[in-house]
Amino acid sequence: MYDYLSSLLEDLDGIQQHPKYHPEGDALFHSLQVFQLALQATDDPVIWAAALFHDVGKAVDSPRHAEVGAEMLTGVLNPRIVWLVEHHLDLMRFPQRTRNKFAGEPRLQQLQLLRRLDVGGRDPVARVMDFEDAIQLLKPHHALIAA
Repeated sequence: MYDYLSSLLEDLDGIQQHPKYHPEGDALFHSLQVFQLALQATDDPVIWAAALFHDVGKAVDSPRHAEVGAEMLTGVLNPRIVWLVEHHLDLMRFPQRTRNKFAGEPRLQQLQLLRRLDVGGRDPVARVMDFEDAIQLLKPHHALIAA
C-alpha cells in the first residue's frame, strides 16, 4: 500500500501547473509544500495525509483532479481523507454553497484548513522534504489506512 501511495506522489514529479495559479512549479513540489504547512498547522494526521495527496489526480486528469484523486485513494486511505481530497476545491468553486451545505460539521473546518494550506503552498523557493520522508511520517498513524 505504501508503494502505491509513493507511486502516486512520484507520478506528480514534472506535472506542470498553470504558472498564474502555481508559480512554484510542478505538482509534487506543491504537494510537499502543502504537506509541510499541514505539519506546522495541526497535529491531525488526517489533514497531513489530505494535504500530501490532495492533487494526486493531476497526474491523470488535471481539470477533474479532485474527483479522480479521490477515486485513486478510495479503499486505500481513510474515507475522511478521501472526502477531503474529493472536496478540496469546493470552497474555491462554490464557497457559499459549500459553507451552507456543511455548516456545523467538523469536516467544514478541516476543508477550510486544507484550502488555506493549498493556497499557501505556492512558494517557488520553498525547501521541501522528499516524498519518501513524508510517507514515513504518515506510517505510524494506522488510522489513516482504509478499513
